[in-house]
Amino acid sequence: MNHSNNSNQDLNSSEPKIPIEGYSFKWWNQIKFTQIFTALKYPNYRLWFWGQLISLFGSWMQTTALGFLIFELTHSPIYLGFLGFAFGIPTWIFMLYGGVIADRISKRTLLIITQSAMMFFALVLALLTFLGAIQPWQLITIAFILGIANAFDAPARQAFVLDMVDRESLTNAIALNSTMFNSATALGPAAGGIIYALFGPAWCFTINSISFLAVILSLSRMKLKPVAASTKKSSTIKDLVEGMKFVIHHKIIRTIILMVAMTTIFGISYVTLLPAWAVKILHGDATTNGLLQSARGVGALLGALFIASLGKFRFKGMLLTIGSFTFPIFVIVFSFMGSTHYSLLSLVGVGISMMFIFNMANSIIQLLVPDELRGRIMGIY
Repeated sequence: MNHSNNSNQDLNSSEPKIPIEGYSFKWWNQIKFTQIFTALKYPNYRLWFWGQLISLFGSWMQTTALGFLIFELTHSPIYLGFLGFAFGIPTWIFMLYGGVIADRISKRTLLIITQSAMMFFALVLALLTFLGAIQPWQLITIAFILGIANAFDAPARQAFVLDMVDRESLTNAIALNSTMFNSATALGPAAGGIIYALFGPAWCFTINSISFLAVILSLSRMKLKPVAASTKKSSTIKDLVEGMKFVIHHKIIRTIILMVAMTTIFGISYVTLLPAWAVKILHGDATTNGLLQSARGVGALLGALFIASLGKFRFKGMLLTIGSFTFPIFVIVFSFMGSTHYSLLSLVGVGISMMFIFNMANSIIQLLVPDELRGRIMGIY
């Protein structure tokens, strides 16, 4: 397929379908709370929703425990940065390739492989911690390996949504994905902090390894429409270039990806430092760290539920714009808070704003991108 020759035609035919301008003061008339769970009418999506919810609950327990454990072992915020870098750098390096793979093979098969790998390394973490043999370098190494797995998992997971629901339910399904993710974000860190304080980090890792069984079994039970295997013989590099060209030539997608990139690079780093913030600024412990992580999850959950209630909401660009302005404001407010209560409140605002940005960006991109490029574009995103 030659997108370079037909790019103008593609853009002209696709962009008008997503009205992101022409805001109306009657947008609130589209809010219908009965529509929040529309995508759950699809059996495959139902399996995905509940399996992923259980798995993500365990994942957030592990994420919370990892950060606090390495800070407890080293007493240095620098190691929190090392841990975040170790997870993030392979994700950045390999995610484009992960998108190519997601376009070439069954997304369900790819997800079962990545989720199984994550389950195995959660079990390794648990065993090392139970044996008292865990060291900071081991945590950083495993974070790096998990980052590689995530690079292949994330594009497949996002592109997989349209394999489970019809296009008209896509925005609702993406919002419910966010609801699922942020329900786990709201509850998982708090539970992880309590379990860490009472029983130690090894049990957080153990629970996470068991929780992966839920999503693996859900994926195995799905009855999906058969998808023809890709017959393309082009090289990986050519496929990557094809995806990048599409993004570069598509004004809306290009702008949204740049906005999300700036938000991620300069705005999300506060998450990595929350364990140190809980101890050094708020004079708390593992439970305080869990509450901080959960507060932004509560905000994101509220934002996701609000978006899910909008149904076929026309003014996605409006919410994206609102989020891009309010997110940095709430992060700045949080940075001045020396009280736990006010810190929690400001993080709720951060979470709501994040949903307006990332959920609307995801919806707009997925509605504009052609199916054969979906994995690659979501890998770039």
